[in-house]
Amino acid sequence: MRNGGPLRPRAGTGSLYRPRDQFDGIGSGAQACAPPPAQGATARDGWRTRIERGFRKLDLAHDLAEEIGSARWYRGFAAMLSLGVAALAFWPDFSAVEAAAAVPADAAVRDEFRSRMIAPLALGGDSGRPPHVSMGAAVRPLASVPERPSLRLVATLGEGDGFARMLQRAGVGAADAARAATLVGAVMPLGEMKPGTRVAVTLGRRAGPGEPRPLDKLAFRARFDLDLAVERGDAGLTIARRPVAVDATPLRIRGTVGPSLYRTARAAGAPMRAIEQYLQTIAAHLSLDGDMAPTDQFDMIVSYKRAAGGDSEVGDLVYAGLERDGKPRVQLVRWKDGRFVDAAGMDRQQAVGGGIAGGMAGGMITPVKGRMTSGYGLRRHPILGYARMHSGIDFGAPYGSPIFAVSDGVVSFAGRRGGHGNYVRIEHGGGLGTGYAHMSRIAIASGARVQAGQVIGYVGSTGLSTGPHLHYELYRNGRAVNPMGMRFTIAATGPDKAEIAAVKGRIAALKQVAPGAALQKFAPGHASAKTLAGKTPMTKAHIESD
Repeated sequence: MRNGGPLRPRAGTGSLYRPRDQFDGIGSGAQACAPPPAQGATARDGWRTRIERGFRKLDLAHDLAEEIGSARWYRGFAAMLSLGVAALAFWPDFSAVEAAAAVPADAAVRDEFRSRMIAPLALGGDSGRPPHVSMGAAVRPLASVPERPSLRLVATLGEGDGFARMLQRAGVGAADAARAATLVGAVMPLGEMKPGTRVAVTLGRRAGPGEPRPLDKLAFRARFDLDLAVERGDAGLTIARRPVAVDATPLRIRGTVGPSLYRTARAAGAPMRAIEQYLQTIAAHLSLDGDMAPTDQFDMIVSYKRAAGGDSEVGDLVYAGLERDGKPRVQLVRWKDGRFVDAAGMDRQQAVGGGIAGGMAGGMITPVKGRMTSGYGLRRHPILGYARMHSGIDFGAPYGSPIFAVSDGVVSFAGRRGGHGNYVRIEHGGGLGTGYAHMSRIAIASGARVQAGQVIGYVGSTGLSTGPHLHYELYRNGRAVNPMGMRFTIAATGPDKAEIAAVKGRIAALKQVAPGAALQKFAPGHASAKTLAGKTPMTKAHIESD
């Protein structure tokens, strides 16, 4: 019994059903019951359930990182291989696909494409179809187009270019270009014009159709202190010189060396090229590693020019100085022949008659500041252990101490040489030569000309050496001789007192320049602007150095 009525078998089937009158209708006060699901839907759900259970039992999507070597793992691995093979089997073909041959388009097709183009009118683009954009009867071509009365343009002189050829490329006629080049060449050589010079050109109205435009005016900066202008007047083309006021105050930069002199100087505004020259100059007289402390003060002066128009030009280094505790360690100034000289070093050279600083030892000029530790002659070698000839004398000195050339000469050898280690040989003329061995670093190149007192290297312990020292040799006609037995001075090559005084005077004049004074606002009436005429000794010397 269910819902108050018996279940009866349906006719022709084995299923049970309840008569319709056994169900309570709507409104009878009893709750209605839903009809049972159809037989087809029940069977379909059963098959789906069984298929899902079968796939779950197969367990084809197994995590290959787990249960490695088990049956589940091998089933998952086989499923992965099968899917990979299936993917490769259906891989697409990459063979070339031949495109259809282009069919020549007739005029109507071309006009249709043009009507749908998006392009500027200047490049032939239009919109609409040809009847809408075609030229009508009211449109007539112009017989002539009026030209502008003058043209203004800028021409640039290229590398290896000619002045007249540059003007002709800009549209100047050959006759006017040749005349302008002749006028400019009479003021300054055309070869001295720097590549990249910009010339403002003004061209006038043509005399007739097809004729080149005449040159009315051109103006350019010929030199840093000179402007030139070529203008057309009643007498034809003439040239005018227009000098430019220039402030030639050198640029002085001072500061503390700190952990890195290069970075400190760059932060202070020093040009990169000036810093490189400063380091090279100082390194020829001091060791940058051992003789320069972070608390030292560097002082560099660079030639600097500034024109009234605002242009500036940075030149070469003219002074390099280094101070410690307010006292100068080295003061080097660029002299007449372009080399840097030290007034203190010239004083020492003059005192010993052209030799070198460092004192006297038995009538010989010492090449390093140190004491003699081994003399010339037969001795027992401290490393080889047997007696042999010692062809020079040894000076004990701290590692990195500067080594000086004892007199003027030419470097005949600079490099590694067997037991001598880093070795320098200098020929002084008259059959005399000197050798310097066991250097830690060589500061001169072979073939260079050196002067008495110039640093050629630094004390080290390279080659057959037991410690830092300098092995010094003296040669006469190619044979080593005892340096203690010859007074090696060349008085004729020493600087005179007048030259030393001139060097000291220039150093004093340069040091009168205030740091950063060259960067102050330029004024034509400023005292520094008058230096172009050489009214101050400092700037006159500066201009001579350029």
